[in-house]
Amino acid sequence: MQDFDLTIRNGTVVTATDTFAADIGVKGGQIAALAKGLPAGKRDIDAAGKLVLPGGVDSHCHIEQLSSNGMMTADDFYSGTVSAAFGGTTTIIPFAAQHRGMKIRDVVADYAKRAREKAVVDYSFHLIVADPTEEALTQDLPAFIGKGITSFKVYMTYDRLKIDDYQMLDVLLTAEKHGALVMVHAENHDMIRWLAKRLLDRGHTAPKFHAVSHAPLAESEAANRVIHLSRLLDVPVLVVHVSGVETVRAIRAAQNLGARVYAETCPQYLFLKASDISRPGVEGGEVLLQPAAARRGLAERAVGRTRRRHVPGILVRPRPLPFRREREAAEGRQDDLQGHGERSPRDRAQDAAPFLRGRRQGAHQAERFRGADGDQPRAHVRSASAQGHDRGGVGRRSRDLGPGEGSEDRRCDAARQRRLHALRGPHDQGLAEIVVNRGRVVVEGGKLQADRGSGEFIPRGTPEPLEQERKPTTEMRLFKALIA
Repeated sequence: MQDFDLTIRNGTVVTATDTFAADIGVKGGQIAALAKGLPAGKRDIDAAGKLVLPGGVDSHCHIEQLSSNGMMTADDFYSGTVSAAFGGTTTIIPFAAQHRGMKIRDVVADYAKRAREKAVVDYSFHLIVADPTEEALTQDLPAFIGKGITSFKVYMTYDRLKIDDYQMLDVLLTAEKHGALVMVHAENHDMIRWLAKRLLDRGHTAPKFHAVSHAPLAESEAANRVIHLSRLLDVPVLVVHVSGVETVRAIRAAQNLGARVYAETCPQYLFLKASDISRPGVEGGEVLLQPAAARRGLAERAVGRTRRRHVPGILVRPRPLPFRREREAAEGRQDDLQGHGERSPRDRAQDAAPFLRGRRQGAHQAERFRGADGDQPRAHVRSASAQGHDRGGVGRRSRDLGPGEGSEDRRCDAARQRRLHALRGPHDQGLAEIVVNRGRVVVEGGKLQADRGSGEFIPRGTPEPLEQERKPTTEMRLFKALIA
């Protein structure tokens, strides 16, 4: 009989496919046993009456990141990972952001140092590639892919971040050659720039005009363009934060043609609408989204269709005024409708909102939430903890544990969040009570139990979209031989 460092007993285990009664035994930071009737370990958690879910993977968040406008995100690696931990998220994947003129190796070294000193849960990185020079494409990107950073993000908008179609093709080919997935922020830069200038010239500077400048067609046009670039090379691509019906239709049409196009969406597009940006003062600034929220119905139809069939269903975090300057914008001092906001790993109450509310209405099962919040992000970014999945994760690192109270009622409001948040107000049930990461309890009794800098870097393998078996046509093989 094994001696366990930690046991979680008498709970109901939830995986992406099953819900069942079992005890969990952890040894050396790994789940060593999953069975009924396990003996108590050195530390024993009684999970009677609770769900035991694998911890969340926030595969798209922005913390301690300098924006293209020169603003630093409000969350650093400490505050961001503490917030994530309290919500049951035990692995985050933020972005090491290159701007033009920066060396990728310097960007990663600086970002890794920040995370190493502050993070309380585990982490990996995506790379934002804004300057795909020959050195970056032939030396830096292959080197960091080999070190487990196997996803890049590129932008089609923002002056200091956007790359053109020629550069996009270079990045796509490099990613496929070395085993990385390219994520794309798809918005037509010139559409936004033209609309923003005309609005500003006419004195339309309130936050609500941000939504006007980011027209849905700006997203769908850019998404269509990146889909065609992906199809040209037969290289997978992930379109991020999809918000509009036309973009969903474009993705669906491309997939029906066999294109290797994936997408992710955000819970804010389920619950926010364009008119929310007209809230007075600071509240309007909370709803500055990129792309902008659509009018009610359009966004919900888009998200619903996306999650049902064609898109991995990765849910990412809504962001609560992550850039400090956005408070000024919300108070009427905005001078650039193109300025962008990103997501930080706030309290997982917001991430869980679609599941929690849908479950009360009989629309979602716990297994589906588990898949969207953990297994699907892991597959697409291929974190190390995704290996060894067997009925709930025997062999998985114990970061994937989080007993949750089944009846706790908690309001997503400003006081509980300690910050402003666009989704505050609704009551949700079933939030994390104890959170475990690598066999150590990081949150218990409403208090942080982990030390600053105790999180670990998680190297990742080849993302699943690149590993799926695919037989290229003879024409594609000959074409790639010509351009290789």
